[in-house]
Amino acid sequence: MRLTTERRQAMSKPYGELKVGPRILLGPGPSDVDPKVLRALSAPTVGHLDPDFITIMNDTVELLRYVFQTENQLTLPMSGTGSAGMETVLVNLIEPGDRVLICVAGLFGQRMADIAGRCGAVVETVQVPWGRIIDAGEVRKALAKGSYKLVAIVQAETSTGILQPLDEVIDLAHKNGALIVVDAVTSIGGVELRVDKWGIDACYGGTQKCLSCPPGLAPVTFNGAARKAVASRKSKVQSWYLDLNMVQNYWGQERFYHHTAPVNMIYALREALRLVYEEGLEKRYARHRRHAGALYAGVTAMGLELAAQEGHRLPSLTTVAVPSGIDEARVRRDLLNGFGVEIGGGLGELKGKAWRVGLMGYSSSRRNVVLFLSALESVLKAQGFQAPTGAGAAAAEVFLAANPEG
Repeated sequence: MRLTTERRQAMSKPYGELKVGPRILLGPGPSDVDPKVLRALSAPTVGHLDPDFITIMNDTVELLRYVFQTENQLTLPMSGTGSAGMETVLVNLIEPGDRVLICVAGLFGQRMADIAGRCGAVVETVQVPWGRIIDAGEVRKALAKGSYKLVAIVQAETSTGILQPLDEVIDLAHKNGALIVVDAVTSIGGVELRVDKWGIDACYGGTQKCLSCPPGLAPVTFNGAARKAVASRKSKVQSWYLDLNMVQNYWGQERFYHHTAPVNMIYALREALRLVYEEGLEKRYARHRRHAGALYAGVTAMGLELAAQEGHRLPSLTTVAVPSGIDEARVRRDLLNGFGVEIGGGLGELKGKAWRVGLMGYSSSRRNVVLFLSALESVLKAQGFQAPTGAGAAAAEVFLAANPEG
């Protein structure tokens, strides 16, 4: 077989050892990973039915229950990123013809609606402008139209930086006889989340944000009502890989083989969850709020505006409005090339209009707040933006001094 010139060149190219430049991850995810978690990730691989690994699996499930604040027996990490968690919950609960209500306040509400439609559901939505919360009154109006199989809502909308109040929506869903599904990808481990106390039926998260674990697993939890809905399906789950009727048998006492688990990723998750447990949820939530408050103070002192609705801003992810005349992509590029700092650009309706700044898990620190504000000032001034010199970092320090760690 004759080789093309391109193929011959590729075969003769010298491939050196893998090298990745140093980065400070302050975007919408992944976040920086604690060195202890990276060490756990590099531990020797064992078989997915090895006795030592079974113990690690058990620890992981117990710690996940702690982070979700639940006693749910069906609590486990699915193989895949946060979107796999979303798909796991929806494909297991929805059958063709089911009527579902999806609350859409950003990209990930839209994604839930898309997946529900692919499951054959009759999808109805409650929609609001990006950067605003879902109003419970609009959910009440939608539910008055009839009965629904489930209501789905995003607690922490990564595309907008909104923290959605859940209590009224959960109550309305249950009064309708519907299950309530909550997306907690950017809230789990960083923002208050109480699955049992709040009455959440099914919830999913991701490892790469406030848990500060590499991307690759999606924690899910189902209560008794949600488990009953899965067990009593009239049709097979459309995804073999995500079918909880089978997957839960591997994570339960049976240890019945379903697929080869990502062993080292589960090592990493177990260690990341252990660190959450060691810090304590209340202290961890307070740390995220404190550093977000310092970021808000610094950003506004620089003459910038926050894009998310006041009073409902997500501590783990902040959206900052791009000032007029500023090239937002250049700012991100200059931060990365000049300071090794990664932030995210806007998505959907906020594309080109906002930056997304994550202070998640291990990345939520005083050091990162002050570094980011100082670096942002520098790259904005390079484009002619007149930020008062040192104002952002100084305002953040004042906030932190006035709000010491508990």
